[in-house]
Order: sequence, then C-alpha cells, then structure tokens
Amino acid sequence: MTQKLQAKFVICLNNQGYEASLEVGKLYRLIDDEEAQINGLIPGIDESGADYAFSAQRFYAVELLQNVEEALLVKS
Repeated sequence: MTQKLQAKFVICLNNQGYEASLEVGKLYRLIDDEEAQINGLIPGIDESGADYAFSAQRFYAVELLQNVEEALLVKS
C-alpha cells in the first residue's frame, strides 16, 4: 500500500531529461492528487507554471516550519 505524502513541498534532486521543466535544488509546491501519488508520481507546478506529475524518485519531500509553509502557500 502506498502512503499519501503529508508534505506540501518537495525539493528536486534529479531533472535529467526535464531540464526546462525542473530545477535541481528548487523547492516545489505539491498539488493534492491522490491518484498521481498512488502511481508513484509527484504532482506539482513546474517552471512554466503548468501542472505536472513527475516520478517521485526525482524529489525529496520536506516539511517546513509552519510559518514558512504558510507564507509560501499564500505566495503560490
């Protein structure tokens, strides 16, 4: 059984083949998409501002301090 990610943000660790869409080391906001997560994908917003779903292996989920997370979610 696949666990749903609790984090709202991930850091890109690998952009190979998607250099125009992803930036290594950049923090990306997740979009709530349980189906994508069940299929091993990370749903989010890429460099163009479009919704995407890339392999979860490209990212590392991070939990931020509540005030930082709130500030980033308001900005998004």
